[in-house]
Amino acid sequence: MASPTEIRKGRVLLHDGVPHLVTEMQHRTQGRQAGFVQVVMRNLRTGMATNTKIRTTENVEFCFLERRQLEFSYRDGDEFHFVHPETFEDTAIGRDLAAEMVPYLVENVSYDVLFIDGKAIGIELPAAVEMAVKESPEGIRGDSASNVMKPATMETDLIVQVPLFVKVGDRIRIGTEKGNYLGRA
Repeated sequence: MASPTEIRKGRVLLHDGVPHLVTEMQHRTQGRQAGFVQVVMRNLRTGMATNTKIRTTENVEFCFLERRQLEFSYRDGDEFHFVHPETFEDTAIGRDLAAEMVPYLVENVSYDVLFIDGKAIGIELPAAVEMAVKESPEGIRGDSASNVMKPATMETDLIVQVPLFVKVGDRIRIGTEKGNYLGRA
């Protein structure tokens, strides 16, 4: 058991018997009352975000989280297979654990896979991923008076707003937090 003041972004704590990944935390005090820690955390089983207040007088339990750099290999139905680059050990992650990350999973790219007690519980996306443009309408010439954008379908079927000069086959970088165009790769 530990003090709530030891909670940091990126740590995993046991909340109601379920592991939660801390995405934001803020220590607060109110006048003469005891302080508390405001925590935004993501349930690693369901993927749902929770906003919780934990008083500094309470105790919290942390889980040992292991991160392994694995390469996304292929998708088989509702399972996503990741392979260790040296041992070729296959790890399957269900769609329920990878739901919002699916559009950013590009084959043959390495991702951090999170493990608790030897069991894969989720994927941690990098800040940006590189993808090829699969479909994009041609830009209209002379329509460059302002920052004009057009939709582009990526190799994972993700649709991103890109500048007019981006063509089919170009490799671009996409931010995984907002799903926005960052630049050419």
